[in-house]
Amino acid sequence: MTDYSKVKALIITGVGLNCEKETAAAFESAGATAEQIHLNDLLNGRRKLDEFHILAFIGGFAFGDHLGSGTVFANRLKFRLSDDIHAFVKAGKLVIGICNGFQTLTRLGLAPALDGKYFEQQAALTHNDSGVFRDDWVTLRANEKSPCVFTKGIGTLRLPVRHGEGKFVADEEVIARIETENLVALRYAAPDGSKAKGFPENPNGSINDIAGICDPTGRIFGLMPHPEAFLSPFNAPDWQARKLEGKLPEWGEGKIIFDNAVAFAAEHLL
Repeated sequence: MTDYSKVKALIITGVGLNCEKETAAAFESAGATAEQIHLNDLLNGRRKLDEFHILAFIGGFAFGDHLGSGTVFANRLKFRLSDDIHAFVKAGKLVIGICNGFQTLTRLGLAPALDGKYFEQQAALTHNDSGVFRDDWVTLRANEKSPCVFTKGIGTLRLPVRHGEGKFVADEEVIARIETENLVALRYAAPDGSKAKGFPENPNGSINDIAGICDPTGRIFGLMPHPEAFLSPFNAPDWQARKLEGKLPEWGEGKIIFDNAVAFAAEHLL
């Protein structure tokens, strides 16, 4: 039997980031060993990316979102750790970016990375159409044709969102390629899983209701909603009603994303 605890997940912490404990708990709930390491320890060489199988860019407000969400964080990585990140990706390892981490991924050019062009920005997350920070729950529909490792076996799921810059945008040509190549892994949807009918089902105005994308390998995944914030069924706003109906599950709906990642890493990277 595979020992999932041998799968090592790296959660990068730093100035303004604030979801490290939830993200570590998510990977640990899936059986992995998670470490929370400050960005400076990576930049200074005290710790190395090659020690790990999964890299997580977490939610928060990295460097206060100065110059745009994720921009400063992405630039520090690009100009100080690009060789290490290239080696990490080339080795077939996994990367996930959640909320502020998704913003960092796009600015870093790790997704969608069309034609394998990493470190070339092809998409971005910009200000919500509403003009305000949005804190709510959304329904997501997974694309079963997507190569995304993290969303395998998912039909629909509910997750919380909390962001002010979550609108996915890209040039028409890039959007067309993302759609044609099934790199859209998750879309905002109506509660019954059908197409979103505008705001608030699509909380930010993302083009084509895009909530999460992957690179062509399916191993690099970014999304705006927070799966690490729905590990317990008691996190859901309707947990009391579900409990009275006898339908309260053991785990929250976000756990499957981490289960998928750890299972893949255990099978392919150990």
